[in-house]
Amino acid sequence: MPSNQVAESRVVHGHKRAFVRAGDGPALLLLHGIGNNCQTWSKVIDRLAETHTVIAPDLLGHGNSDKPRGDYSLAAYANGMRDLLSILDIEKATVVGHSLGGGIALQFAYQFPERCERLALVGSGGLGPELSAGLRAATLPGAELVVTALAQVSAPLRTGLQAVEKVGRVTGWRRIGDLAQAVDALLALKDIEARRAFLRTLRGVVDARGQAVTALDRIYLADSVPMLVIWGAQDPIVPAQHAESVRALVPSARVEVFDDAGHWPHLDEPDRFCDVLLEFIAATEPAAHDLDSWRRLLAQNWDGVPRPVR
Repeated sequence: MPSNQVAESRVVHGHKRAFVRAGDGPALLLLHGIGNNCQTWSKVIDRLAETHTVIAPDLLGHGNSDKPRGDYSLAAYANGMRDLLSILDIEKATVVGHSLGGGIALQFAYQFPERCERLALVGSGGLGPELSAGLRAATLPGAELVVTALAQVSAPLRTGLQAVEKVGRVTGWRRIGDLAQAVDALLALKDIEARRAFLRTLRGVVDARGQAVTALDRIYLADSVPMLVIWGAQDPIVPAQHAESVRALVPSARVEVFDDAGHWPHLDEPDRFCDVLLEFIAATEPAAHDLDSWRRLLAQNWDGVPRPVR
């Protein structure tokens, strides 16, 4: 870990919440995806921390945070992030979420609009049902045994992939990076508590048909918050067409598709990722939540047809 990144933890509601903190300035909250941890942001934290206070937590059930038998719903994750920020004396933040973290970011903005200055979604969940077959299969009965077996063989597989990754970087073939990240997620599931937390989290938002939880019925509310959407065109897990759904439903959103990136564009193209995110932040004013405006938005149909406020 670079010297300007500090690994910390706080106990919230009796459970340890691990996180990395770096930099100083307006707050940036970075939320990782399922099976990952705060280190998924390792290539971008230092640069973002030049101008911001960066908080990158290990979500409950992941990384060095506790893995209790408990609530792993999007609403519970959003509550946990609000409470962690409160303990850290951070009232508002630009919230950046990758994959599952994108779904949590959307939920955070919906539950606590007064605390979300901007919203940046990266290969985000919650924007359509489509999802990779592997994650859908992990929701089926008996998947626990399969996940356990895969976790046991992931270490030798990751060793082999390290050599292939080097070749991929030289040849420009980046898709191996998505596979390597997936194997890293499996490596994190070697302990039974982590596997149980993973499956509870996954089954809270996914079933055999794909993503079961959507923000599309409330996405019109995002017009009140500056929104950035970043996607890898080669994403094998959550299709890039979801970025186009946001473009159509939230005209004010800025949408950036990285042609050569996969599911982790912040790892595939970290410099470009930082350029886009920092320019977006510089070009937008932080949202100032207004209850009357929020009430008017809620009084509309999601297709934008006004309805009287009563």
